[in-house]
This record gives sequence, C-alpha cells and structure tokens, in this order.
Amino acid sequence: MKSNKIIIGTRGSILALAQAEKVKEMLIEKYDELRENEDFFEIEGFDKRKSLEIELKVIVTKGDKDLRDFTKIKGTTQKDLFVKEIEKEMLENKIDLAVHSLKDMPQNTPEGLLNACFPMREDNCDVLVSKSGKKLKELDENSVIGTGSVRREKELLNLRNDVKIKAIRGNIHTRLKKLDDGEYDAIVLAAAGLKRVGLESRITEYFDTDSFMPAPGQGILCIQCRENDNKIRHLLKIINDDEVTIMCKAEREFSKIFDGGCHTPIGCSSVIEGNTLKLKGMFNDNGIRIFKEVEGNRENPKETAQKLAEEIKKEEMKNEKR
Repeated sequence: MKSNKIIIGTRGSILALAQAEKVKEMLIEKYDELRENEDFFEIEGFDKRKSLEIELKVIVTKGDKDLRDFTKIKGTTQKDLFVKEIEKEMLENKIDLAVHSLKDMPQNTPEGLLNACFPMREDNCDVLVSKSGKKLKELDENSVIGTGSVRREKELLNLRNDVKIKAIRGNIHTRLKKLDDGEYDAIVLAAAGLKRVGLESRITEYFDTDSFMPAPGQGILCIQCRENDNKIRHLLKIINDDEVTIMCKAEREFSKIFDGGCHTPIGCSSVIEGNTLKLKGMFNDNGIRIFKEVEGNRENPKETAQKLAEEIKKEEMKNEKR
C-alpha cells in the first residue's frame, strides 16, 4: 500500500528541531519539484499525485537528561549519549528516519541501521563567543573559557596557555545563558549550530581551521534510516549531496583511525576542488600539536584519510624519539 507519510525522529533541542525542520523542508520541496516533472518515475511506495506528509517526533536521549560533565558519565561515550534512544525507536519501526549532527554520531552503526544521506554542510569552523566582545588574543590573563571538548581545550591552550578552561554542558541556549550570567568569560561553540538557530550575531570570532581544527564531520547533517527500508533509502537520494558525502567518508575514516571521540584531541577538515580532495588533520600528542595536510583523488576519500593519518603518526613517532 502506498503512503506518503513519514515520521522523522529528533532530539527536542532548538538546534535539533531546526535541523529536522530543514530536512523536512528539503524533502518536501525536492519531491514536489520532481513529481511535477513528466519524466519523473514514481518512487516505489509513494503516491506521485500527492505531496509528502512529514511529522517530527521528539525523542529524549540520555544526553538530554544527564547534564553532568561527560567524563563523569560511566559506561558510555559522549557520542552514544545523543543517539541510542533514537536508534532504538527506528529499529522498532516507530520512526522512519532520524536527523543527526554527524560529529555526534558514533563510529559503529547498530546492525540494521544505515547512515544513508548527507544533504548539506554548514560552516565547519569553531567560534568564540565572549561576554565582553573581546577576541581570544584580547581576553585577560586567567579568563575562564567554557568547552566540553578535549580537542577544543587543547586548541585553546595552544593559542593561549594563560587562560583557564572550565567544562560546560547543555544546548546552545543553555550555554549562552551561562555565559551571560557570568559563569564564563567566553565559550567555544560550532558556527554551524549558531547559524542554524539564527544566533550568528552572537559570534565574536571565527577560528581559522588551520590553527583551530574543527571536529571531523562538523557542520554535516546525517540522516539515518533502516538498512532494509528501500522506500526511504530511495527517497533520501533526492536530497543527498555527493560532495558532502565524500567529505564525510574522508573525515570519518580519519576519526576512526584515531578512535576519535570528544575525549580524543583530533580535528579534521576537508575541501573539494575539481577532482582533488584536500584534507587537513590535527592530533595533539601529549601537549604537542601535530598538523598535516594531504591531497588525493575525490574518488578515494578513505585512502586520502589513511594517508593523512600515516603522516601524523610518523610525526608522532619522531616526537617519541626526542
């Protein structure tokens, strides 16, 4: 039986809802555009005569309920905190697909699920939001900067070793309130998140990706569905971005090699120019920052990532011998 009804699972934060709404809009707009074309072949399981009917279902995750410092939450990783409950609902056929921030996704996808679509990438830079409006180099000595990421902590201290790092948890609005209430002099956030919720005006400073490397996959949306759901998989193809998919494969492979999570001080960023994939990576080896960049064919993103990892590991071995 044909049905154009789809349920998207999402966390309930303002950012998560904004991302899910964006995917909803993209699917409806692209599907309507295609079905008006006489040459458009009907996607199996959908009625070409009708628009899509998409509902958002809010799912509360462990990470939404437990706001302790990540290092104090035992038996899980930061990335597991925000997806497990959503994945469970998908496996139980309660939702059809889910929208995630790729950087929050664990390396291993549960059996039966698939990271099927990467429709867009927003700015992947990290940014500073300061209470005084001062940039990082202008902040006073011993200024308190909030972050929950080891990578960001290492990058901050590499640029300013005279500031104090204080852990911070919560969604974007919670973190900004803590800043405004005086708990911090500044906080570090992802540019993508602030832009998606309309708070770009709060940004004090954009960090250059060479000196402040973003997390692998930062700014990329990931849509997950059941592996055997050919109906949804075929639908998602209409909004997938091929270049973003290549970047995803490269950056995720780099992260996998270093077992990257929020407790692993690694960063990665990629761009595609013609047939060339340019990949940059950072690893902080016990306080020593290793930065490398490589190029490869866009058709071989994993090989390019492996090449980058090899270059960094060579430098790591040199440091160990010193």
